[in-house]
Amino acid sequence: MFSSGLGATGTGMTPVDRAKPFEIPKREVWEAYKRVKANQGAAGVDGQSIADFEAGLSNNLYKLWNRLSSGSYFPPPVRRVDIPKGDGRTRPLGIPTVADRIAQTVVKRYLEPLLEPRFHEDSYGYRPGKSALDAVGVARQRCWRRDWVLDLDIKAFFDSIETNLLMRAVRKHTDCPWVLLYIERWLTAPVQMADGSLIARQRGTPQGGVVSPLLANLFLHYAFDLWMRRNHRDILFERYADDAICHCRSEAQAKTLRASLERRFAECGLTLHPEKTKIVYCKDEERRGDYPTQKFDFLGYTFRPRLARRRGGKIGVSFSPAASDKALKAIRQTVRGWSLHNRSDKSLDDLARMFNSHIRGWINYYGRYYKSALYPTLRHIDRTLARWAHRKFKSLRRHRRRSRHWLERIARRQPRLFAHWGLLQGHG
Repeated sequence: MFSSGLGATGTGMTPVDRAKPFEIPKREVWEAYKRVKANQGAAGVDGQSIADFEAGLSNNLYKLWNRLSSGSYFPPPVRRVDIPKGDGRTRPLGIPTVADRIAQTVVKRYLEPLLEPRFHEDSYGYRPGKSALDAVGVARQRCWRRDWVLDLDIKAFFDSIETNLLMRAVRKHTDCPWVLLYIERWLTAPVQMADGSLIARQRGTPQGGVVSPLLANLFLHYAFDLWMRRNHRDILFERYADDAICHCRSEAQAKTLRASLERRFAECGLTLHPEKTKIVYCKDEERRGDYPTQKFDFLGYTFRPRLARRRGGKIGVSFSPAASDKALKAIRQTVRGWSLHNRSDKSLDDLARMFNSHIRGWINYYGRYYKSALYPTLRHIDRTLARWAHRKFKSLRRHRRRSRHWLERIARRQPRLFAHWGLLQGHG
């Protein structure tokens, strides 16, 4: 194996290996491969899957290490895939080859420990020990304390990053020649379209690349986070990649910030989306006022005034997050994609094993705040299961209502069979 023969130093290098221009330990390539394997992912332009790569694992890893260490590694084109969005449009995703994902992970493992301690405490995206739910929770608390929000939307952010500015930011943190060399090559690697044509890239870093989120965070660390700290220290914010919420004390402050950010982002080659960037009034029980915009979406949650139980059992209005309509629609589309009506060969236990991880993930994420907003969508799963039962069992085919009753009885007897049953039965 490629990992065998590693010396006491953990480098696995022979004297000949050390003659390479760049000292990249073989151990780093091995560790990068293990991380890429754990994350899985689709094949790139070469059509090679992780299983294909593993068929000649030792040789493939050695060739990759040899090219990285000699400076002769050039990233292949990135395969572009258009992912549907909830509004009918698509989001371009770039899929590197397996070998390129390993190479990018080597660079990320070198660079991330240098950048991570420098990043802003209110930057949450793709960072160790931080999550989207952390950002949602902090935004929830701050919406209670501040009356106004500026909801930022940067137009085509990943495609708009200025390469020269980004490389200047990278050089502030490292002068390692091979890290700088390969980042520059990744930033200019062409994109292969679905028809096989190649598109040259002069700016941007493709979504889907291993190192892209780290580089995007670094760019916005200078373009936004530190700029906010210097120029608007009293305005709190949460940023998850290019999605940011700013908490303002007044509408006038929010308008001033918006105008200031438009100028700042223009200096950095970025543009605020004119329609999607909006000023929102965080109305609740104590805040009286009739303003046109009183809700915003952030990381799959919609923040808006909602009825909530306060201390002492009193019901009042609180500006709070709950699973967004877009997120719930996406869940229902996923359930539809399971095609349960075609799975009459499966038992109910089989279906639970197949889909519980999905359901549990939705509950863990979208059920963190205002959990009841998730209940109608979870009941939709049960209606789908009842239709499955109606088709599978002859005794249930004449009456659809009988299928629902049959499923309800099982749910009461086995509330933990499906991940959402305990929640709907009051045992969650």
